[in-house]
Amino acid sequence: MSFDAPLPRFAGSCTALVTPFKNGAVDADSFCKLVDFQIDNGTAGLVPVGTTGESPTLSHEEHDLVVELCIKQAAGRVPVIAGAGSNSTAEAVRLAEHAATAGADAVLIVSPYYNKPTQAGLYAHFAAVAAAVDVPVIVYDIPGRSIVRVNDDTLARLASDFANISGIKDATADLVRPTAVQNLLGNDFTQLSGEDATALPYLAAGGHGCISVTANIAPKLLSEMHAAWWAGDIKTAQTIHQKLLPLHNAMFCEASPGPVKYAASLLGICAAETRLPLCEIADSSKAQVKAGLVSAGLL
Repeated sequence: MSFDAPLPRFAGSCTALVTPFKNGAVDADSFCKLVDFQIDNGTAGLVPVGTTGESPTLSHEEHDLVVELCIKQAAGRVPVIAGAGSNSTAEAVRLAEHAATAGADAVLIVSPYYNKPTQAGLYAHFAAVAAAVDVPVIVYDIPGRSIVRVNDDTLARLASDFANISGIKDATADLVRPTAVQNLLGNDFTQLSGEDATALPYLAAGGHGCISVTANIAPKLLSEMHAAWWAGDIKTAQTIHQKLLPLHNAMFCEASPGPVKYAASLLGICAAETRLPLCEIADSSKAQVKAGLVSAGLL
């Protein structure tokens, strides 16, 4: 990856936003403050109602509300890539259509979870969404939660057949893949890591950025890491990455977003409240989160 090559529209440190709750309901005030906090600290893009936003336990009305809140609060300052995934293709199409109508800059569509579709089924799923909306579609490949992986040839076929299928959020932690996909699809096809701990090596392999959990609580450090990388200041990028690694690891000591919401509560960003089946993280996990915040100089 050349530092002189132009970056695609969606690049750098993007945040997979948590959805704050208060007494069981979406906490709109805390969410809007989180959006401002992100933008003020250099975040390049916002991703509401993805995995980190607890989308599986939001009602359709809540899902739509959070997308609308994010778009309104961001007010065009940074792109909004709205989570619109589902294991039901019809539901994913509806969510994507709503996000596009509401003004999202792109939609993030996760591989259908639980169903275990074939590659033909994956192609048909993403194709249905892409045909329904005009905005860019980012394929979210996360076999750790979806079981199935989007094969590179399936991704290439989708990108060839649908001009708006223009990127991937890659949560496979496969550091060979960015180069392979770049060879297949070129530098204009957006490649965003979905794994905080591999964000920097992902850039080195040809990626363009990261959709980050840790950026909820460390947006400035992560935006600085990406900026340093693209400025060719590899030493600074490596130093920040090394500093943040214990925090990245802490964010996944239990199922996300339990740890990051606890960290956010310690920093006064929002409550630690999650929705069942996610529950309060264990005391040992709390200690690891605190230690990670201290090591990063955030607490």
